[in-house]
Amino acid sequence: MLPIDRRGFVRLSALATLTWQARAGTALAQQPQADAAHLLMLNKPADEWLEAFPLGNGRLGAMVRGGIDREVISLNEDTLWSGQPIAALSADPSSLAKIRRLVLAGDHHGADRFSRTMQGLYSQSYQPLTNLTLDFEPQGATTDYHRALVLDTAMATTVYRQGGILFERETLVSHPAQIIVVRIVADHNGAISCRIALDSLLRSTERSAGTRIVQTGKAPTVCKPDYDNVPDPIVYSDVPGRGMAFATIVDVRSDGIVTPDAGGLRVERAGSIELRIAAATGFRGFVQAPDLPISVVEAAASATLARVAGLSCNALRRDHVAAHQVLYRRAQLDLGPPRLDATTDRRRIADFKQPDPGLAALLFHFGRYLLIATSRPGTQPANLQGIWSDKVRPPWSCNHTTNINMEMNYWPAETCNLADCHLPLIDHIERLATTGAVTARTYYDMPGWCLHHNTDLWAMTNPVGEGKGDPNWANWPMGAPWLAQHVWDHFAFGGDVEYLRRRAWPLMRGAAEFCSAWLIRGPANGHLTTAPSISPENLFLASDGRPAAISAGCTMDLALIRNLFANCIAAMEVLGTAKAFAEQLQQRLLALEPYRIGRHGQLQEWSEDFAEQDAGHRHISHLYPLYPGTEFTPRSTPDMANGVRASMLRREQNGGAATGWSRAWATAIWARLADPVATARSLQFFVRDSLVNNLFDTHPAPGHVLFQIDGNFGITAAIAEMLMQSHDGEIAVLPALPTNWSSGSVKGLRARGGTEVDIDWVVDRINVRLRGTARTIIVRPPPGFVVGGSAAGAAADGTARIVTQAGRVTALVLIKAKTAA
Repeated sequence: MLPIDRRGFVRLSALATLTWQARAGTALAQQPQADAAHLLMLNKPADEWLEAFPLGNGRLGAMVRGGIDREVISLNEDTLWSGQPIAALSADPSSLAKIRRLVLAGDHHGADRFSRTMQGLYSQSYQPLTNLTLDFEPQGATTDYHRALVLDTAMATTVYRQGGILFERETLVSHPAQIIVVRIVADHNGAISCRIALDSLLRSTERSAGTRIVQTGKAPTVCKPDYDNVPDPIVYSDVPGRGMAFATIVDVRSDGIVTPDAGGLRVERAGSIELRIAAATGFRGFVQAPDLPISVVEAAASATLARVAGLSCNALRRDHVAAHQVLYRRAQLDLGPPRLDATTDRRRIADFKQPDPGLAALLFHFGRYLLIATSRPGTQPANLQGIWSDKVRPPWSCNHTTNINMEMNYWPAETCNLADCHLPLIDHIERLATTGAVTARTYYDMPGWCLHHNTDLWAMTNPVGEGKGDPNWANWPMGAPWLAQHVWDHFAFGGDVEYLRRRAWPLMRGAAEFCSAWLIRGPANGHLTTAPSISPENLFLASDGRPAAISAGCTMDLALIRNLFANCIAAMEVLGTAKAFAEQLQQRLLALEPYRIGRHGQLQEWSEDFAEQDAGHRHISHLYPLYPGTEFTPRSTPDMANGVRASMLRREQNGGAATGWSRAWATAIWARLADPVATARSLQFFVRDSLVNNLFDTHPAPGHVLFQIDGNFGITAAIAEMLMQSHDGEIAVLPALPTNWSSGSVKGLRARGGTEVDIDWVVDRINVRLRGTARTIIVRPPPGFVVGGSAAGAAADGTARIVTQAGRVTALVLIKAKTAA
């Protein structure tokens, strides 16, 4: 734990001294290892929003730049989106039949063209709330600067000296209090003078009242995606419910003199300043117009501040840290301290070609930190940028993209012991099932529910594109079975039968009903297949050599449906219900189009062995059966696993996995293939190519990289897969451990069935501890290790069958085979 001073501040000035000593040649290892393992530290302010330190409580987000004479903290609120609920969209009932005729006749280009007639409105956009600006009077030359993000306490701190005076700023976003707190102190009384203001990119007005700044405004009623080149992409309306109101209030507490200043406040000659910031919006639910008056929204923000008015800064900080650590400290990975002897984390990233296991551990913790910051029970699910955005028209609308990104955001939730943080996604899936049932009926005349490429706060489910979107993304219809996998996983890891009965099963059944109705008999062989079918965002070359998107029976469709039907059958066995439906799904499973191996030895992406337009495409959707699916494993389906390996190699050899999220997915694929060398190499590429200096994952774009949070979550999940896997009916210990991770420990990983797994290892010995319910568990040692001692019997295949008892720890020792007695 970092040292705390009498004011309740992290004594980062002492930590800075250690850092400066390290740069002069003193080992930073003198500092407690837990600090470095959970600490991001940089020696210059952020040059832009992208490099700021992120803070969040699931609802409120803050990006702290760490400026010196001017600090800008960008704020977000998770329900502040453009738009309002829209009336249900529909398509001509004959459209689906026409597309199917075109597909089955081999007219892929005709199917692509006609699919645009079924496209509906684009999603709405996640909006920036406001910028808090702090303009300080300079006190002289700046020295001894650093800024830090402490993951274990979820606080950002800026420390520097000017004119011999030490200045410290600390920012937190409290979940218990539902406010943002900024504390500014100096070690000389009266040394701080600054102007405080709010500046929103949305239509807003500001006023100062006593020691408060009040900003009120309204979001647009329409905000087109940044890639949609139209004359008026942003439209505001004065009609109630056409766009939502918002309010932000800053309450200033200081020992200095506070006076109004042109809609802001000025503080003079202070030794300390404390800012408490509350925000509210007019959101009333995904099917209700956001028509709350601005006065009501402002009153809600004011009431939040009133509820915590009697709490001291120390009490706010204590409650915030305690609530954060309940989640954050569930898991721990120790691979040795990261190398902090370089001048910035950017240098550490560039030097990752040299072994630095500690940086991998920091990435693991950073991903868990981000999930806690963006997704708490009762909040909205994490979007493309989590909870943070600084643009009115952000990249891809900062929406929920459901052909990989929304799902990847939640890959670490169960394995990394943050099941609570999975709940906002499951809540939103319930909303999507409501609107998706309308889309399934009005677009396709089918039962159940469906979801296409995008969704937003309003739970839209229609195909997007407005008649001009490329069908390889705009018309993809398989969001429901993919999200249903998350619904099932929450049960598979937690085992809550009541949750399965009340929440999971209705969602899974609805998705299965749609998918069952979506299947048709292929004319060539009579297998059940999907048409139209799209492998997300990739294109194949049709017989005329031109690229096309729509065919029949893409591998990902078949994999999603297989997983969904199998999970539904398992759920019905647990619940003892709907046996006729289980038999129907079983029959349809047996009749599905089979997977195929293509001419390159690869798992085919399409039912025909088409040539890809881009052999190095970023999407690897056809590898879903291996990960995040559970259908393929190297032991149970070796031929298919080898096909996955060939596919992954082919992608990489042609420049694939070049985006952050794609490289994270590739890393998880190599981990599932139990290939430690390829896994380590893939992790190295992720760090080298995809991170900025605050460890945010990026996506390449013309002129400037873009922040996309999915890669951060994906790489955290991949690291967990390197350490423990539980998808194959057993717990595999260290299945893809890089050779340079020669010793270490991990605590609190979660296996299916609810078992928590702790592992510590050195070169020739592995200690495993299991905690959870009473059950029999099969444990698989890594290659070269065997079960030690006689407490657990080893099977012929080297696995051990362990009987655990509820509430007790069961220990197991694995030893190098050559040293076995």
